[in-house]
Amino acid sequence: MILVTGGCGYIGSHTVVELLSAGNEVLVLDNLSNSKVSVIDRVARIAGRAPRFVKADILDRKALDEVFKAHRIEAVIHFAGLKAVGESVAQPQRYYENNVAGTLVLLDAMAAAGVKQIVFSSSATVYGDPEVVPVSEAAPYRPASPYGRSKRMVEELLFDLYAADPEWRIAVLRYFNPVGAHPSAFIGEDPNGVPNNLMPYVTQVAIGQRPELSIFGDDYPTPDGTGIRDYIHVVDLALGHLAALTALSDAPTCLVANLGTGQGYSVKQVVDAFEKASGQRIPVKITGRRAGDVPCYFADPSYARTRLGWTAQRGLDDICRDAWRWQSWAAAHPEEL
Repeated sequence: MILVTGGCGYIGSHTVVELLSAGNEVLVLDNLSNSKVSVIDRVARIAGRAPRFVKADILDRKALDEVFKAHRIEAVIHFAGLKAVGESVAQPQRYYENNVAGTLVLLDAMAAAGVKQIVFSSSATVYGDPEVVPVSEAAPYRPASPYGRSKRMVEELLFDLYAADPEWRIAVLRYFNPVGAHPSAFIGEDPNGVPNNLMPYVTQVAIGQRPELSIFGDDYPTPDGTGIRDYIHVVDLALGHLAALTALSDAPTCLVANLGTGQGYSVKQVVDAFEKASGQRIPVKITGRRAGDVPCYFADPSYARTRLGWTAQRGLDDICRDAWRWQSWAAAHPEEL
């Protein structure tokens, strides 16, 4: 059985679908702070069966011990982290407590239960404002926000853990920008409150839920002045976790891999592509830059291709089509959210 922390969230729920579809037994642990338990039913609709679910927090050691005692856990995929760059600048203590201290509690519980296989949800924000683009795993670490620094701290913790006990099997996956939704339209990005990421904000504007999209800065040193990112379809990202689990099954190891497409798109390019996919006009308002944001980065994903046998298969048109399909379905079926 695979334990998925934060499995009701955006990336977690898509990964649970792929795990179930591949024949795995899955247990989701989530405190529902930025997700809804209703996603479990929709995951089951896609995969044909439901994962088990436990409502608990990764900071609750007693709850974790009970989970490991009650279930035969073979590996953990760890998504349960706070993830908004701007919010982390305003609330650094909350980010360090959840992301760093929470992971330490989880690792202690895993070790006590004899479970030494983990795939960690890290982030390309550990690179900060990169000197060279595309960004490889060898790029220097310069995280520009408490969020990025919290991810980097957990990475160091995992590296030290492996150095102390090389029986661990660890994969650190550095995501670039997950976007899109499952092509079934039954699951997608559904944040509580105001979205912190571009795509859910765009889809909510398109559906009429919000009046306009705020673009945070159009004076970056990029061709159209807006920030450039590597947008990866969430289903491709989910499949990267299955590839990492397979790689870890070979032998104890500690590997680090970028999960991205190797292609960067600006905010304005994403808006244009979404307008084309949806047939909706997206009103925009230019505002000031957000603290912690950087002008441009996209991945060098070659190591993931050679080490994990994984490459992204879906492009920007797929991303926008699936995101619009999800938002349209969600707007028509609010009672299922």
